[in-house]
Amino acid sequence: MKMAEGIPILKRNRPGTKIVDIYNWPEEALEEMDSTLAVQQYIQQTIRKDVSNVDEILNAPEGQDEGVWKYEHLRQFCMELNGLAVKLQNECHPETCTQMTATEQWIFLCAAHKTPKECPAIDYTRHTLDGAACLLNSNKYFPSRVSIKESSVAKLGSVCRRVYRIFSHAYFHHRMLFDEFENETSLCRRFTVFVTKYNLMSKDNLIVPIFDDDMNVTESEA
Repeated sequence: MKMAEGIPILKRNRPGTKIVDIYNWPEEALEEMDSTLAVQQYIQQTIRKDVSNVDEILNAPEGQDEGVWKYEHLRQFCMELNGLAVKLQNECHPETCTQMTATEQWIFLCAAHKTPKECPAIDYTRHTLDGAACLLNSNKYFPSRVSIKESSVAKLGSVCRRVYRIFSHAYFHHRMLFDEFENETSLCRRFTVFVTKYNLMSKDNLIVPIFDDDMNVTESEA
């Protein structure tokens, strides 16, 4: 609960709240947010303000720890990607999408098994998001939301590579669904700018043509 001119502000969407009134409370600067979840709340606040303003969403406040900023953004990406996964379930079936592919040149192996192996695309999607959630919520690697060890930050790149494949499969094999989701969220564009800005993925692996310049399609890592 926060105070604004002596009036308590309760940040809570009560049961029965109308859509137009959801998150209907004043915006706050990051330094005014008194919570260990302040960075997450700030990112979500900026997204709600304008989901298409990718540069503003990714622009870290002055003095913000870069490792925590990258970590919280990746958590947010994974949460929002669940929305794409739900949509994919309606048409991405194991019988039709028997492998996690993106064009005929890319076949991805699922790392959720003892030995990486092929999975139907929808299973790969579920396994990848579950695995990302387990890692990002691990008390071993990420015991704090305020300070993160550099060795733990180094693990973010591999998570980025795996979750990006969900975008690429949707784009190349479920294009209408992808376009509908992207028009609503700008999530793939934001993710692409994010991993490029922080050098979390090789540009050669960014095969969904979000940017104007051409991107060469090469073989994926296993």
